[in-house]
Amino acid sequence: MVHASKRPRSLASRLTETLMVGVVRGVFALARALGPERSAAIGAALTRTIGPWLPAHRTALANIRAVYPDMPEKDVKALALSAWDNLGRVGGEYPHLGRLFDFDPDSSVLGRTEVDGIDHFLALRDDGRPGIIFSAHLANWELPAICAARFGLDTTAVFRPPNDPAVARVLHEIRSETMGGLEAARQGAAFAMQGALEKGGHLGMLIDQHFTRGVVVNFMGRPALVNPILGKFARRFDCPVHGVRVIRLPNHRFRLQLTPPLNLPRDPDGQIDVQGAMQEMTSVVESWVREHPEQWLWMHRRWRVPATGQGQPVLKVK
Repeated sequence: MVHASKRPRSLASRLTETLMVGVVRGVFALARALGPERSAAIGAALTRTIGPWLPAHRTALANIRAVYPDMPEKDVKALALSAWDNLGRVGGEYPHLGRLFDFDPDSSVLGRTEVDGIDHFLALRDDGRPGIIFSAHLANWELPAICAARFGLDTTAVFRPPNDPAVARVLHEIRSETMGGLEAARQGAAFAMQGALEKGGHLGMLIDQHFTRGVVVNFMGRPALVNPILGKFARRFDCPVHGVRVIRLPNHRFRLQLTPPLNLPRDPDGQIDVQGAMQEMTSVVESWVREHPEQWLWMHRRWRVPATGQGQPVLKVK
């Protein structure tokens, strides 16, 4: 018996995906013709208009009210709209990712992107050790992977493909043109991630979304489940762990900030404590979100801790 997931796809399914890929490419071509500023503005206008009608908007409002219980309702709604605005801009900016990151430390001309902490990037590149870089869905979260590739930092970026196969295919094409190594979050991805570290490479991963079989951390004053894999790898390799974020600036500009290596908590045997490491990383993410809440993805159901408490980790890293 052939498992359903292993069955060959029908001709109609393949033709539909091919058609949708063409449509998505056409939309991206139009966005390229408009330029990054106009396509981002159109994306923001669309999401600000459509977003409040979607179920995810109720999730965003509920999340904001829970985190900021004293916030006036008009400010809650304004913050949710700002988050939709940022998400629309990210979508409009995808066809222009290569142009958006134009940082040149030797240039006196102000570009679209500036980098605070480029010395940390270069130190990671040149220290001959594996390293871990965590991030969050803030501003345009794709830019750090492009920065790493431009400055020769051997990094494998772990990403979750969109559910729509046509969109996933086109986005992968764009990412492949601008970023270094890519690894989709899928069954067996952990082995590829471990292999990258064993070769002295670096892992980049977003850690601000719910992970059903994760470890419990405190995020924005509420319990949340986070994927423990970076903490496990930090323990296994005892390597530097940095955080990187993107801040959306006025006039269509961005700032990347890379933290110094974190001083992660250790157990009595001197090994990195996995849950404590994930809490430390999550606390950094919380500080970022609180500084620029309008640039975070509030529409995600981040707080889903089961009544029984902590979930089970997905991977055993020896």
